[in-house]
Amino acid sequence: MAKQLRRDSTAAESRLWGALCGKALGCRVRSQHVIRGWIVDFYIASARLVIELDGDVHDLCAEEDAQRTITLEHEGLRVLRFRNDAVLDNVSSVVAAIAAAIDHDP
Repeated sequence: MAKQLRRDSTAAESRLWGALCGKALGCRVRSQHVIRGWIVDFYIASARLVIELDGDVHDLCAEEDAQRTITLEHEGLRVLRFRNDAVLDNVSSVVAAIAAAIDHDP
């Protein structure tokens, strides 16, 4: 399933992946990575950081997303969520926020 999601990525996922791949942040970024049975959009293992992109469909499952975030945080992971529009409108600010989260790794 993760492999199929990588092939069928959304425009926002493709745009962010283009900005993050190739160790652009100085660390390895995994796309559509499986954690505890969930497929997260992006994962940076060295920073224990999950990055999720939320489109309009996520408006219908906000409670489920919140529970997923809580569960991942209980696993010791940090979760950053961005709206698809934020990625499509200004990917550089999203990348800067991700870089800041990595730089402030506790």
